[in-house]
Amino acid sequence: MQSFNGGPFLAVKGLIVDMVPARKNGRSDSCTLFFTVEDDNGNVVNMMVTPYTFVADFKPLGVGQEAMFWYRADAPMLLIYPAQYTAVAAAPVKRDRMYDLSYYDESLVNAERTLQLHMDRSVMLRTGSNQYFMGNPAGHNLFVSYAASTRSIPAQTTPLEVFVLCGDMQ
Repeated sequence: MQSFNGGPFLAVKGLIVDMVPARKNGRSDSCTLFFTVEDDNGNVVNMMVTPYTFVADFKPLGVGQEAMFWYRADAPMLLIYPAQYTAVAAAPVKRDRMYDLSYYDESLVNAERTLQLHMDRSVMLRTGSNQYFMGNPAGHNLFVSYAASTRSIPAQTTPLEVFVLCGDMQ
């Protein structure tokens, strides 16, 4: 499975090949869905999408769609095959769009030191529930959507959207 290192977050990118409701105590829990994701090499992983999972664009994901899913690298995980993770965030793959989920410091540099944000009035700054965020995004876990960046280290970008994921993340 293609994984992207992201501080306390890791990402999986692939094609959604199945989607079923999770089962709890033998009953279907339609609030939580299992997405089976297959990468370009045929590796499979199950991603559990809960009501607390942030989904970019606020649109449903479905079978046949390529997507990225982020999960906490330090979260407890079952030792089963295929691997099963609880998604913190998910996004459809788009040609003209890149994403990052990370903790951003006071200089708006991500935890991996690979991306720095330049904020201006054009940047949509919202919470994970798509409400306006009125404070400073620095010092928070941010889900960043951007179209282009410099080739410097860290890369620099003026993002299209920044979602501040407030509170504890699964």
